[in-house]
Amino acid sequence: MKFAIILFSFMSFYTLGILGFNPDPSYIQADEKAEMKETALSEKSEKHQRFINDENEKEVIKTVNVEATAYTAFCEGCSGVTKTGIDLRDNPDQKVIAVDPDVIPLGSKVHVPGYGEAIAGDTGGAIKGNRVDLFMKENSEAMDYGRQQIEVEVLSS
Repeated sequence: MKFAIILFSFMSFYTLGILGFNPDPSYIQADEKAEMKETALSEKSEKHQRFINDENEKEVIKTVNVEATAYTAFCEGCSGVTKTGIDLRDNPDQKVIAVDPDVIPLGSKVHVPGYGEAIAGDTGGAIKGNRVDLFMKENSEAMDYGRQQIEVEVLSS
């Protein structure tokens, strides 16, 4: 008898949905269906965004402490063409740094704090050892940058 009462009570709760069980999906209201659909789409969007971020994230191969200065391609005697052939006068928005190829290989992608992602695409007479020179399109920007101690991250391609 006790078992029959418990079973009857459970069936009543089940039918009324008090325990959160809904035997018939037609009981779900339209706004609940829309919310469920929005949640599912949001979860798919998050998964897709994580995939894109994983694809765009580059692995840090090494970190180099350097002394950084800045230069421009619009100075007297400057050709504006880098060691790797990038014409900075035709591409003034290009992010390029001059490096010592024994420290940071030419062609490497790097991340420079406050400058962003750049290509190690140039060398310079004074750029030896742990020194880099950041390309700036304006001479005033290069002068304002001055001389800084920074940490450059060499990135995977």
